[in-house]
Amino acid sequence: MNMFMQKTITPIYDRLIKQETLLAVIGLGYVGLPVALEFSRHFNVIGYDIDSNRVEYLRKTYGTNYRNITFSSFEKDLAKAAFYIITVPTPVDCNKSPDLTCLLKATQTVARYLNKGDYIIYESTVYPGCTEEECIPLLEKISCLKLGKDFKVGYSPERINPNDSHHSFANISKIVSANDEEALKEVSHVYKTVVCSGIYQASNIKVAEASKMTENVQRNVNIALMNELQKLFSQMEIDMTEVIEMASTKWNFVKYKPGLVGGHCIPVDPLYLVPVASRLGVDIPIINSSCAVNDSMPAYIVKSLLNILTLSGCIRNNIRALLMGITYKENIDDIRNTQASNIFRLLEKESVNVDVVDPYADPDNVYNMYGIKLLPAPRPPYNLIIVTVGHDDYIRLDDDYFRSISNSDALLADIKCLYKDKIKSLKYWSL
Repeated sequence: MNMFMQKTITPIYDRLIKQETLLAVIGLGYVGLPVALEFSRHFNVIGYDIDSNRVEYLRKTYGTNYRNITFSSFEKDLAKAAFYIITVPTPVDCNKSPDLTCLLKATQTVARYLNKGDYIIYESTVYPGCTEEECIPLLEKISCLKLGKDFKVGYSPERINPNDSHHSFANISKIVSANDEEALKEVSHVYKTVVCSGIYQASNIKVAEASKMTENVQRNVNIALMNELQKLFSQMEIDMTEVIEMASTKWNFVKYKPGLVGGHCIPVDPLYLVPVASRLGVDIPIINSSCAVNDSMPAYIVKSLLNILTLSGCIRNNIRALLMGITYKENIDDIRNTQASNIFRLLEKESVNVDVVDPYADPDNVYNMYGIKLLPAPRPPYNLIIVTVGHDDYIRLDDDYFRSISNSDALLADIKCLYKDKIKSLKYWSL
């Protein structure tokens, strides 16, 4: 029996568990790293990333504790694998159009080392149809192999929540899909090795892609609804926080809150559906509106705060503001699509002098991405303090602290409602 026949007859799970081949994870960011580490508890794994500095950091950090994983930035190492999981970013560009550059480059890389009997699984978030319309033709063209006959493809949407120890890769239920029943069985078997919260098989790849979109679009729409209600109730001098608490006494009320929408998923995923809907001639006003509402929140916040300060006699070009928090989420260093950067820009546009601090963000990354210089500590006193994110370091702060860095007529804007009913000596504003 020749090698090809043996390769196609032996199921991929058996080859992995017997360490006859390797599993490769392409992209070692917040999704790919935990995937690679978890699989390395059972299989031999190659963790591949084009960023050599990132790879070197991971070698030093995890190399001794995870013996079955090899971190590499040399793509030729991928030739040792037969089961590829692609976890690269799928952002939007400056025009808010889907940017598949990383996904297609990763696909091209894998295709160069694809052999008969291999599997490629996509976890990157994409619009329904992307895997079959964009990725599979590229795999076939470069590898000169045919889907189904020579190799298999699956799609399993990532659900990892950064800085959430409770919802880890291993204990989040996993959706899997594949190009045929045989592949679906094998992909399910491989993932079941590491996921303990259940494997759910989608009937096809498009359904799995659409499920991921639906999860995040729903959140975007619900947050937009709360943001819209907040704007209305604020004009009516109604406390939105109390409204939500009262509404939550009903058993089927879902407790979404108004706020800033940032990061890599919620503000991005709806935009992947817009060109698809346009191409198909389908109107999606709710999705479009939710994006517009959430994008408008920085302007709404800045306008509201400056109006309060102006009414109290402050001259705008004399206002000194402190922006506390540039990451999009608490206790992480991720600054992608952070709305705090838009608040900064809008304040500067109004001639406000703005300082920015954040104990988690990397100053070099902040400057390179947004051109904002992060300070190591505040430089008081301030007329305006805006707390945008609920870092643990910020939750512990109290009225005495804010008074110590403020002018007598200062305004504290508490975007996350961390200090409600705790601030006594400053003017207070929250969503």
